[in-house]
Amino acid sequence: MSDAQQQARDEHWMRQALAHAELARAAGEVPVGAVLVRGDELIATGRNAPLAGCDPTAHAEVQALRAAGARLGNYRLDGCTLYVTLEPCAMCAGAMLHARLSRVVFGAADPKTGAAGSVLDLFAEPRLNHQTELRGGVLADECAAPLAEFFRTRRQAQKAAHPLREDALRTPLTRFADLAPLPWPSLYLSDLPALAGLRLHCVDTAPGSAGAAWLLVHGPDTWSHDLRHLIGAFAELGQRVVAPDLIGFGRSDKPKKEAPHTPQWHAQILVELVQRLQLPHVVLIAQQAPWALALAALLPERIAGVLRIDDAPAQRSQAPYPDKGHLAGPRAQQRWSMGAGLPPAGLPHASLRELGVRGAVLDSTAQALALARAALPYFLPSSPPFPPMEQAPRA
Repeated sequence: MSDAQQQARDEHWMRQALAHAELARAAGEVPVGAVLVRGDELIATGRNAPLAGCDPTAHAEVQALRAAGARLGNYRLDGCTLYVTLEPCAMCAGAMLHARLSRVVFGAADPKTGAAGSVLDLFAEPRLNHQTELRGGVLADECAAPLAEFFRTRRQAQKAAHPLREDALRTPLTRFADLAPLPWPSLYLSDLPALAGLRLHCVDTAPGSAGAAWLLVHGPDTWSHDLRHLIGAFAELGQRVVAPDLIGFGRSDKPKKEAPHTPQWHAQILVELVQRLQLPHVVLIAQQAPWALALAALLPERIAGVLRIDDAPAQRSQAPYPDKGHLAGPRAQQRWSMGAGLPPAGLPHASLRELGVRGAVLDSTAQALALARAALPYFLPSSPPFPPMEQAPRA
């Protein structure tokens, strides 16, 4: 087969995959489609369906591989070619190699999760015992267009659900593009009474969990992404961590003026957040945030303890603040009293020193894990034991 004939053949089947991407879009899924062929015979099709099936593996490629295996009575698909409109992720690339496909042809590149050359290239890994021919960029623009439109529409819908107040700023998403994504769900709220329409961003490592939670309140120079090692350490021990970006910080909306920022206002927002998330048993982690100790008096039936961290991470991202106009929150909080403050009598509280923890707990996973392992039995003595340090599971 000549190069021109192969090109025409690949474009023909890629257009079939595009038709299934449109079916995915119509169903509310990310528009990715796939077809699997042997020679000139269409063996199976697939389209993205993770949302419909509550199945993180239900990518278009996997759907096509499953259907082909069922039809042919064999999971090994020798002599077959799979066409997919988007560069495969690592999961799908591994499944394709395991299926012994002869060829994989994709359309648009995926610079964030692509495992066929964009982020990594599993198909070029010489240590794997099967080599699959790979071709990318077939009808790339036509494959990329529905994806771009899908995400543009979704962003518009999100903005409509959380309209930006005229007296506030919202950091453009492009500012966060170079940051490694956090592996936990994000929550956006704008209907808490104290927010008055401002949008609050919050990381929640275990949404809906009915047990105890650790409420991590950041200081004037940090936001949730800066505290990712600490969040990850507690999550690794099976704990739910709720880490909001205070209004004026991180991914949350930022009033243009400093005047709205008072300790009382921010404390009230946190009270309403705890109530909205129905957190019955909360240990407060106050990272350079002594004002947050007021929560213990505002929520006496829910706050079970206070862990004070007086340090800040050495590396702090300035991504949320493209200019001085976005810095009203940090400027205001810098002027608040940083006095130690005391929680109500009888409430368990401790600092790093009192827990016997040393080192930069906010700068490394290992140090953060040491803190989590000391804090958990101190504040929640009824929690189940965890493995020794060298046996602790890693994320």
